[in-house]
Amino acid sequence: MHEYIGKIPLLAVDAIIYNEKGIVLIKRKNPPFEDKWALPGGFLEYGETVEDAVIREVEEETGLNIKVEGLLGVYSKPNRDPRGHIVSIVFVCREIGGKLNASSDAKDVRRFEIDSIPELAFDHNEIIGDFIKSY
Repeated sequence: MHEYIGKIPLLAVDAIIYNEKGIVLIKRKNPPFEDKWALPGGFLEYGETVEDAVIREVEEETGLNIKVEGLLGVYSKPNRDPRGHIVSIVFVCREIGGKLNASSDAKDVRRFEIDSIPELAFDHNEIIGDFIKSY
């Protein structure tokens, strides 16, 4: 057996959906960080591109249709998620349709102005800080 079996990081995607009204955040329905606000996102499914995964996850969690505009960054600190080593690819996205509505793993969804973003789950405050510096 290969020595890395069981020790391979998981791959996730997250979306920064920003417009003049603010950044879209979800309130998590499930642990870890249940009831904390976070960027919409989730795990890549086998056979799926990361771009398709972020589009799917955003629609499932927020009801919004998005277009991927660019890559913000890759976040890979081994301790960024209490469930294990999870690497997240974060995309900057533009809303192109749908209706803001919490579903799937989200208890709530809303837009927050940049200066009123709450304490977020995972390393999402750091990610938004990187977004503010970059855009």
